[in-house]
Amino acid sequence: MLTQHRQTWLERIYLPEVLRGLSVTVHHFTRNLSLHIAHAAGLKKNVPAAVTIPYPDVPADLMPRFRGMHRLTRKANGTVACTACLCCETACPCHAIDIVPEAVDDRAIEKRPKSFEIDLSKCSFCGFCVEACPVDAIRMDTGIFDVAMDSRAGLVWGREALMGNEQGEGMEVYPPIDREDLAPRAREVSRS
Repeated sequence: MLTQHRQTWLERIYLPEVLRGLSVTVHHFTRNLSLHIAHAAGLKKNVPAAVTIPYPDVPADLMPRFRGMHRLTRKANGTVACTACLCCETACPCHAIDIVPEAVDDRAIEKRPKSFEIDLSKCSFCGFCVEACPVDAIRMDTGIFDVAMDSRAGLVWGREALMGNEQGEGMEVYPPIDREDLAPRAREVSRS
């Protein structure tokens, strides 16, 4: 049987913890304030101070492999590249993806998504759906990260909305694969 730890008088009052937290805040505030004043006076230029980026006025710099808003890719004929294999839905740890497959007469793909929805209020933007997709139908290379809605219903994006997202400039999930280069490399690996 577990026994509960008896707290001391000092542990029962929360004042020491509050004061410890405030001391951390005051320390960082005074350090940054003094460094900004020193920088304005031309001193301590080599010591960086914390700076807040004025986001709406100054656009954020994104890394080339930044995982932003999702998009569905298209085939050459303009239709959705997704084959409704449900790999992305299965890989999603947040259960944010919902796909309803429908049969297609084309023997090459067998199915396509009747509906494809991503609930952004549940999505953690982990990228597992992109990794799991065998046909590279879903990507997170739009560079869109500031999605705000008035209601939760607006955060559920369907197939048409996801196909409307375009790839952001300079954003690329994966470099293009040279398929001819893969075969010799595979032979070298199998020999070793």
